[in-house]
Amino acid sequence: MASTVLKTLIIGSSGQLGQTLKELSMSFKDMAFDFKSSTELDITNPSSINELFQKNNYSHCINCAAYTNVEQAEKTPEAASKVNTEGVRNLSLACKKHGTTLIHISTDYVFDGEKDSPYTIHDKPNPINEYGKSKLRGEEHIRNILDNHYILRTSWLYSKKYGHNFYRTILEKAKAGQELRITDQQLGSPTNTDTLARFILEEIIPGNKPFGTYHVTDGIPMTWHDFAKRILEEHGLTEKAKLVLDRNYRTFAKRPKNSVLI
Repeated sequence: MASTVLKTLIIGSSGQLGQTLKELSMSFKDMAFDFKSSTELDITNPSSINELFQKNNYSHCINCAAYTNVEQAEKTPEAASKVNTEGVRNLSLACKKHGTTLIHISTDYVFDGEKDSPYTIHDKPNPINEYGKSKLRGEEHIRNILDNHYILRTSWLYSKKYGHNFYRTILEKAKAGQELRITDQQLGSPTNTDTLARFILEEIIPGNKPFGTYHVTDGIPMTWHDFAKRILEEHGLTEKAKLVLDRNYRTFAKRPKNSVLI
C-alpha cells in the first residue's frame, strides 16, 4: 500500500523564511507543498482562505505571513493587528474546519525583556510594543481555537540569501564603505532561516514533536553590535568597515533589552 503524501500549505512564501522553505523543500521528496505569497493568499480575507482550503486537502499549514514593521506598528497598530491577530484567527478557524495542523511563526517580542536570563516557553509573555501585542493575541487565538497546532517563537531571524534583514543590510553597507552605527543595548539570539526551516521540515511536519509552543533559535546570545562584528569577520570586512558602537540608539517602539529564547 502506497504511503500518503503529506501536502503542506506555506503562506507568506515570498518572505525570507518562505523562500528558504521553498529552497529546502526540494530535498524532501516525500512531501508535497503549495506555496502562496501574501498577495496570492490574503489571510485577512476569510472567504479566500476557505475557498483555497476547500479545494485542497492540506495536512499542514505553515504561516510565515506577518506584519513585521515594528516601528510602523506603533503608529498604526490596527494594521499590525489585522494581519498578526485577526488574520491568524481566520487561519485557525479554517484549519479547524478542515482538520489541518497549523504551524505558526511567532516572536521573541512577546516578552518584555526584563528577565536576567533566557526566556523559556513557561515564562509569561508581556509585550511592550504593538507588534509584540498583536503577535501574542494571534498566539492566543490559535490556542483557543486549535488543539493541533505548533507555535514556533524565534529571535532575530535572518537569511543570508533572501529578504531585507540585518545580516544583508550590514553586509551591503559595509561593502559600500558606509559607517555602521550599531547598538549593544539589546540582547538576542540571531537565527538563520535555515535553522527554523529545517526544524519545521525535519521535526514538525513528520510529527516528531508533540503539539505546543517551541522556542527555535541558533542558541548563541549576542548584541546587535556583536552580530554586526561577526558578519564583518565572516566576510573579511573588519578592516574596511567602519563599525561604531552607538549607545544612544533610539527607536520609536520600545524593544525588549533581553529577548534570548531557550
